[in-house]
Amino acid sequence: MTTASRLPKLAGRLASRLPRTVDVRIRRLAVASLIGQTLLVVTGGAVRLTASGLGCPTWPRCTSDSIVNTPEMGIHGFIEFGNRLLTFALAAVAALMLMYLWNLRKERKDLFLLALGLLASIPAQAIIGGVTVLTNLNPWVVGLHFLVSMALVVFATLLVNRAFGRTGRFPAARPVALPSVLRPVTAAVALFSAVAVMLGVVVTGAGPHAGDANAPRNDLDWDLFSHIHAVPAYLVTAGTVVALVVVFRRRIAGPFRTAVLMLLGVTILQAIIGFTQYYNGIPALLVAAHMLGAALLMAASTNAWDIAHSSAVETRSSAR
Repeated sequence: MTTASRLPKLAGRLASRLPRTVDVRIRRLAVASLIGQTLLVVTGGAVRLTASGLGCPTWPRCTSDSIVNTPEMGIHGFIEFGNRLLTFALAAVAALMLMYLWNLRKERKDLFLLALGLLASIPAQAIIGGVTVLTNLNPWVVGLHFLVSMALVVFATLLVNRAFGRTGRFPAARPVALPSVLRPVTAAVALFSAVAVMLGVVVTGAGPHAGDANAPRNDLDWDLFSHIHAVPAYLVTAGTVVALVVVFRRRIAGPFRTAVLMLLGVTILQAIIGFTQYYNGIPALLVAAHMLGAALLMAASTNAWDIAHSSAVETRSSAR
């Protein structure tokens, strides 16, 4: 029997061992994807905040002669190459997710397409990262790199919710009906969270942490844009408080109550970090914490919106 004739049988055997329902393996990979995308934000921040942005001075190689960092490059080369290496780990997770979803690719197209999008983002992120290095850490390209990571955190959050049956067309349990006002409120919170993150990129591009001593800045007024950045953050806080009041007044329990409490906690934490770093000279450690908080805020606001959007709307009779 030739190798070519064996391939269909091998593929059939592999497919027979893959899950036909969303099982614990798929759920674990979804969680791993969300954690990995969040870690990528943290390691990317470490690259910039330790001035390791040009630790690997070229791309796609680390140096003109080596794919990996060399001992002569010191800690900066190690940090930059470590961030690049994490991308391959995320690609492996996304590829495994697609493989485990193969038998479900038609039935659970929602999961398959989200996993496919996460995998397709890997080369896109790598190219943007390469342009970042080749443009000597241009702040607008660096900002784009960060915003794509934020978008991937959003997609990974949706993937987790659907893998666990919390949202989407295949809920694990009958969703609790929610007041209609919560849909626009959570949508506004998610939108203003995204705007706050985008304006935060502008503030960062004007600030002192460029990733390298010779990297350019965007030459905008850092203090002015810091105050502009705070406006959508205030609106996120206001929207979260409105959602919280509705939750307690209507005595809403279950996943949405948890989602709102998580969103409130992340929002308060981000506010504390933001004010503290502003009035203390923007220390690198607090900037790193604020970047992690941005990823958590995008995940929390997406989660709250996703649950509200997937839940039934409460009728007048049920509200009584």
